[in-house]
Amino acid sequence: MSQSQIIFGFHPIISRLRQSSHSIDEIIIDKDRNDPRSKEIINLAKEYNIRVLAVDRSRLDGLASNKNHQGVVAMVKQIKIPFLTIEDILEGDLSEPVFFLILDGVEDPHNLGACLRVADCMGVDAVIVPKDRAVGLNATVRKVASGAAESVPLIVVTNLARTIRALKEANVLIIGTSENGEHSLYDSNLKGPIAIVLGSEGVGLRRLTKEVCDTLIKIPMLGVVESLNVSVAAGICLSEVRRQRINL
Repeated sequence: MSQSQIIFGFHPIISRLRQSSHSIDEIIIDKDRNDPRSKEIINLAKEYNIRVLAVDRSRLDGLASNKNHQGVVAMVKQIKIPFLTIEDILEGDLSEPVFFLILDGVEDPHNLGACLRVADCMGVDAVIVPKDRAVGLNATVRKVASGAAESVPLIVVTNLARTIRALKEANVLIIGTSENGEHSLYDSNLKGPIAIVLGSEGVGLRRLTKEVCDTLIKIPMLGVVESLNVSVAAGICLSEVRRQRINL
């Protein structure tokens, strides 16, 4: 059990049960819950011969780092994602041009989890984040990602600018996002090997990150709102890449 990780919340645990039930050691649930979602988890656990332990909510509060655990916690083994490095992906047998999402210093776990979720939806090959000044893959990220933390590789790099330069040498187009971008997202050609780069909450891309991008684009803002949450911006940008690739 010492090598187990904790995940919590209904969506992440149900997703893990359906995708890789063998990685779950046990499920711990609030003994006072008797609703359809808790019954679904219990029935799935029985189907896969996974032990379910009913406990007081106070014990769940002690296990989960976030009190919003919804009354269910799972002890899980870490899943090894096939792609461990950027080189693995670039040299892999991909069915279409490589597609990366780079996050420059996203510190909010809810934003990282939501970005992983939309990356999974839009067919991103990996999400790349810097080691410093950025949130890691913690239990809150896994909960918000709703299973995407196990399906989309999260690659942590020591030097983001150096990594971007290496991607450029591999003929990956680096598209940064900025309110002062030279071109509109919708006027840009996003069909080839590409990495979309998004900045942190409220700060945007760091100066050096901007400098190493091939070009900067902006999302047209037609209302009174001046900026978007990074996960919302990711959804808009990644969906436009996917739209342009439909007829590849």
